[in-house]
Amino acid sequence: MLMRRQRRTEESGPYWKQHNWQLSAGFLGLVVLLGGFVALTSGGDGDGASAAASDGPLSAGAAPKDGRPDGCRTDDSAGDALPTSAPKDISWHTLGVARVPVSASSGPTRTTGPLRWCYAHTPVGAALAATVIPSQMSGSGWKTVSRQQVVAGRGRDLFEFQRSTVPNIDSVEQSPGLAVGTYAGFAVTAYTGRAAQVSLLIRTGQGYAQTTIVLRFSDGDWKVVPDGDGSLHTSVTTVQGNPSGYVLWGA
Repeated sequence: MLMRRQRRTEESGPYWKQHNWQLSAGFLGLVVLLGGFVALTSGGDGDGASAAASDGPLSAGAAPKDGRPDGCRTDDSAGDALPTSAPKDISWHTLGVARVPVSASSGPTRTTGPLRWCYAHTPVGAALAATVIPSQMSGSGWKTVSRQQVVAGRGRDLFEFQRSTVPNIDSVEQSPGLAVGTYAGFAVTAYTGRAAQVSLLIRTGQGYAQTTIVLRFSDGDWKVVPDGDGSLHTSVTTVQGNPSGYVLWGA
């Protein structure tokens, strides 16, 4: 069984009030906190919106059994081999408040509304999903992303409840003072083909930091497995000295 490393043991209280969770929101664009929480409103987030968010290419049952959703094509020739270098076809795209790596061969190869989906069924595909999926959570399409690309359960319910209490930010122009870290690299620390654990290396103004994300291959694509408290990743921790053991994206 894949286990999360570096659990949040250094702080107490609800995770969304902890410094590390707020710090990670600035790095990953998971939830942008810009001066406190806002009141939860019902505008645009009723049952109709939830139903629409649940209907998409990665909905349960949308893909053939043990197959990929219609139109999803990736290069899976690497199999389960752990990568020693990033794909040669990496390009960089601005996504909300983040700049993310994208590979024409390993994904995301499809875009449907706010969803960037269809990742290679390989360790590199899992690493790209771990980078891109959380980065979509700052914008107004976050509910669709959550329903399609986060594994259902109590963790997802808690994430959506907390995410709904903060404002949407679809671009850096909406928050010019927001400091966003750069994705520097990744390490696939566990992989079985049906599940993966990925450590992300983030370059900040003060050096490097890292966080870990767990994924599951479900409904024909990689999805994030949230923690029991609703967090999509472990605490962001500082990397002392020069980082090692990571595959660099090459930005």
